[in-house]
Amino acid sequence: MLFNSPEYLLLFLPCTLAGFLLLRNGGWPRLTMGWLVLASLFFYAWWEPRSLVLLLASIFFNYICGLQLHRNRSRMLLVFGLVLNLCVLGIFKYAHFFMNTVEHFSGTSIGFPALILPLGISFFTFQKVAYLIDVYRGKVEKYSFIDFCLFVSFFPQLIAGPIVHHAQIVPQFRRVFQKDGGSLLWSNLAIGFTILVIGLFKKVMLADSLDAFASPVFRVAAEGFTPSAPEAWGALLAYTFQLYFDFSGYSDMAIGSARMFGILLPLNFSAPYRARSIADFWRRWHMTLSTFLRDYIYIFLGGNRKGELRTLCNLFLTMLIAGLWHGAGWTFVLWGALHGLLLVVHRIWTRMKHLFALRVPVRCIRTLALPITFFVIMVSWVFFRAADLHAAFVFLHGMFGAKGFGLPSVNDLIIPAMLWKRGLLWLGLSAAIIWGAPTTQDFLGMHAPAYDYSPPSHPRRFLHWSPTIPFAIMTAMMAMVAMSAVFLDQDHVFLYFQF
Repeated sequence: MLFNSPEYLLLFLPCTLAGFLLLRNGGWPRLTMGWLVLASLFFYAWWEPRSLVLLLASIFFNYICGLQLHRNRSRMLLVFGLVLNLCVLGIFKYAHFFMNTVEHFSGTSIGFPALILPLGISFFTFQKVAYLIDVYRGKVEKYSFIDFCLFVSFFPQLIAGPIVHHAQIVPQFRRVFQKDGGSLLWSNLAIGFTILVIGLFKKVMLADSLDAFASPVFRVAAEGFTPSAPEAWGALLAYTFQLYFDFSGYSDMAIGSARMFGILLPLNFSAPYRARSIADFWRRWHMTLSTFLRDYIYIFLGGNRKGELRTLCNLFLTMLIAGLWHGAGWTFVLWGALHGLLLVVHRIWTRMKHLFALRVPVRCIRTLALPITFFVIMVSWVFFRAADLHAAFVFLHGMFGAKGFGLPSVNDLIIPAMLWKRGLLWLGLSAAIIWGAPTTQDFLGMHAPAYDYSPPSHPRRFLHWSPTIPFAIMTAMMAMVAMSAVFLDQDHVFLYFQF
């Protein structure tokens, strides 16, 4: 079930919310949690019912494994639990990729079948890996089975994150599901609905509109035809903005949906294209994944505790894993390696500045850092979007002039000239929002829009949401415009669902 589908917006979410409020206000907290668990499992099974069996088996196994680790912090039991979780992820997500690679280099035909990838398996696998490691370290109290079920399956974060840590969400379940006053209830509904509508608007009005200018050119490159430089750069910029609004819109809808139930999910997206370095970008983009990679992979590899060369290797390996996590393909491996290399270069540059006291004008850094960072991130998205390595290099050849730097004739245009004129308007509007408008979290910054969110120290009051009639009218208008787009086109899924 998609967040941007009529089934979710008009049926599932209202019915789930109504049942939640009825049970919670009746003073039945455990029944309230059970209701949300059942609703979340139904939400997950809507897409592919067979995947529900895997999710339930994984929940049972990891809960029992966690109980045993509470009783006996056995390293062998921890390794067994981690290996089994990662093996399940590897079989469903990576086995076909590795077998195809073996077939390609060996010239043999193994005939390994392509398995249906269960939705969200990468996300909930990482959640449970973190849980088992923390139990082994003695950082987790003993949870009830219903607590653990809801931690894993809570539907706003189940399919595509954010990757929620147990310490962030389980205490909230226990507190929020107690009966509270009406003012807090209406506050949660108002704030959550506003965030949900903003996310829906980003997805259906901005991200889906930009897709019309990105996908045709990438599709042509996948077929082996080289686009012209203006077409390639225009399509890449459109995809760069599309991915921004798609992921930002999904994150908002997840946070907004959870907030309507009184649950604060962690921030996962914070204006990443305003980053002034690649390290700053990863502090803003997919923030919960970055936190997991730092806490459970980078530090596990040794972090920065074993010398500078080892630190650089750990950075590179961590990003290589991040690339492979995003997708089973050589394009993602190369994308991760590229970001790893960029982080290595950034660290070397930072260390050189401190070591040799390099004096670089502050104004020069601030002027050039943002466009340089955005440029290298945008070019890296070619590998993230391309169907395969061949399509990626065909596209890159087009970007850098293999078919010339001028627009082709009208009959040879991949996208009609009239559509390109409309595309320039969408690109301009997108750029204005990305670099000029407040983020969703800043817009609602005085009302705790996300877990551990820190509001700006000097907020611009006229750009901040408040529960007033003008803002209610604005939200209602955005909701009506977005819902009209939902009913006109229901084919667009969130890009991060494939990961």
